[in-house]
Amino acid sequence: MATVIRHRNANIVTLDPHEKIADCCKPGDIALVQDGPGWWTHFVGEDGETETYDAPFDSYNKALWTAKAVAEFDSAGE
Repeated sequence: MATVIRHRNANIVTLDPHEKIADCCKPGDIALVQDGPGWWTHFVGEDGETETYDAPFDSYNKALWTAKAVAEFDSAGE
């Protein structure tokens, strides 16, 4: 079952294996997905599309802190 952390105005959703972003996330969410040894940070857009970085992070903590930094940056403009 996906785990949700609310940070600023964003939900950071950590998916379990075999869960899909489209099933667990909504626009504005940040999804953390493990793929092999790495963790991908996906940003969910208005139409459900996702964007991500070019490479995964080597740990969950690095992916989480990056997601939190993005949430901080996004909330600064509000």
